[in-house]
Amino acid sequence: MKKHEIGLVPKLIIAIVIGILIGQFLPESVCRFVVTLSGIFGSFLKFVIPLMILAYVTMGIADLSQGAGKLLLITVLIAYGSTLVAGSGSYLVSSTLFPSFISADALAQIEATAGNSVDSFFSIALPPVIDTLSAVVLAFILGLCMSAMRGKEIGDTLYNSFKDFSTIIDKVLHKAIIPLLPLFICGTFVDMTKSGRTFVILGILWKVFLVVIIMHLVIITIQFAVAGAISKKNPFVLIKNQIPAYTTAIGTQSSAATIPVNLECAKNDGVSEEIRNFVVPLCANIHMAGSMITIVACATAVCLMNEIPIGFHTVVPFIMTLGVAMVASPGAPGGSIMTALPFLYMIFGKDLGNTDGPICALMVALYITQDSFGTACNVSGDNAIGVVVESIYQKFILKK
Repeated sequence: MKKHEIGLVPKLIIAIVIGILIGQFLPESVCRFVVTLSGIFGSFLKFVIPLMILAYVTMGIADLSQGAGKLLLITVLIAYGSTLVAGSGSYLVSSTLFPSFISADALAQIEATAGNSVDSFFSIALPPVIDTLSAVVLAFILGLCMSAMRGKEIGDTLYNSFKDFSTIIDKVLHKAIIPLLPLFICGTFVDMTKSGRTFVILGILWKVFLVVIIMHLVIITIQFAVAGAISKKNPFVLIKNQIPAYTTAIGTQSSAATIPVNLECAKNDGVSEEIRNFVVPLCANIHMAGSMITIVACATAVCLMNEIPIGFHTVVPFIMTLGVAMVASPGAPGGSIMTALPFLYMIFGKDLGNTDGPICALMVALYITQDSFGTACNVSGDNAIGVVVESIYQKFILKK
């Protein structure tokens, strides 16, 4: 008899449903047990993420025998441009729609859920051997140098070592991380449901939430439409291929944690191995279109509820600064808003923008409830960029 295996997307959906049911109906001890297991896996995941970035980005660049430096510059510029456009569009939509349905007491009710997270029984400290940003920079240096020098000034020893290292990391991802992702997602939704965030946000700010989600979906559609036009591929097929990574990102709330699944989506899009191994891990750390949409929308909502003046003269410098600052943030759920905190004074003012002040605390509470969808938007755009970079590589660099 033919063995039928449940796909990743159904597993993730089942994990979300189980997480909500556990958080809603089972005692706190059970919730803490699930959150503890999820937390242990989360620690392991954070340990592996920099190694994954170092392995994949290094080999991705090193395997680009032609134009590695140019492709790196092109990818960074596309990612940064996409983030700026997404943030600017978010402000235009939010400032137009939010005043018609924002309620003053919504913020207080969301604030009440901010400190209600489920505590784990214990945690395991597993600090990464290298932080995310350092891994990206080191991967740039090693990859570019190996691409330019291998076979000319150096031999293949270092290249072969990193190739073996990349194979080891790939084995860890497919045998440990991907199979356990549903557990991680289940724990996330147990925590959100038990603390009350899941139902409070849907009951109070569902209109804000809905507008933000629609903006995410619109920018994803635009990104894949542009990618499809450039690559001459069907954008609807590209979007369909993205569903597993989109669903994974909703549960993990981490761009970096979704890299393994996103690489498979890029493969289904027809992106070559060297390009996808280079672009996907890189963009997981520099492309923040979805997070920028959410942060700008949340900031606009907070300003409206507290009658704080906001305009393009304050939003644009904030977006440009945050687009660079968030490079080091995707390693953990909520990392983007934590990175944004020191820069919120640019919108709220020096008196209200203190990182430990009530306005910023409310901003965090509002953002966290929508973080997973922003992350899903981030990773989807990563693959749209991958399709574009693949086309540029094939048409303008390899043919030279």
